[in-house]
Amino acid sequence: MADKPTPVGTPPKLMRIAGLPAVTALFAGSPERVERLYVDDRMKQAAGKFCSEMARMRKPYRLLPVDELAKVAGSAMHGGIVALAHPIELADFDPREATDWAADGKPLLLLDGIGNPQNLGAIARTAAFFGLPRMVLSDAEAQAKPSDAAYRIAEGGLDRLKLYRATQLPEALKELRRSYQVVGTALGKGKPIETLKQGERPFAIVFGNEEAGLDEATLKACETMVTIPGMGDIQSLNVSASAAIFIHALLRQQG
Repeated sequence: MADKPTPVGTPPKLMRIAGLPAVTALFAGSPERVERLYVDDRMKQAAGKFCSEMARMRKPYRLLPVDELAKVAGSAMHGGIVALAHPIELADFDPREATDWAADGKPLLLLDGIGNPQNLGAIARTAAFFGLPRMVLSDAEAQAKPSDAAYRIAEGGLDRLKLYRATQLPEALKELRRSYQVVGTALGKGKPIETLKQGERPFAIVFGNEEAGLDEATLKACETMVTIPGMGDIQSLNVSASAAIFIHALLRQQG
């Protein structure tokens, strides 16, 4: 059912989730979060099943010209489809639950002060690409939360992961050490990543703020620090690029 013409814009508290991969992940995981759906003519066929789901839920969907869809999306980079949806809920992180998580042997990602939402989205996309099931965000003031920009970059990754929010991260990390090897990341200091060896506990790897890195309390809660040694004149990497390298390296530890 197509809705009546409405003013173009985003209703309060709804996020703009754009692009077919992101919208597909949203409908696959939590279609009930979607309140409105907009598509342009080129995506009409691909969006057919989503429109059917919107009709089933008695929620509006519309076909819009490309320029009008850009206004809804807030960007020309919308991929022909935009869902307006309620924000994803972050579950409270309880490190005691991690004993069960550790059974799969996969690394656990924790972000402490990653401030750029595009970096958040890129890390989520990488984590989902490598099949990691969950990611923990600290409650640091600088920490970016899921947003329009993060969703646009994540290409569906944010809806493929279970997201948690950790309060008092340093204390949580100390408890987490019962079931994970807690590893901090740093620029130019710490052990080279290839020297890490997985034992009985899988890795929990912590990434800090793009400029300041991990704060002192978080550093002290980590069991060890690792770095990626540079080989050229540039001695730093974007945190999302670093995360991809670290995740791949740690997964190789599993053979």
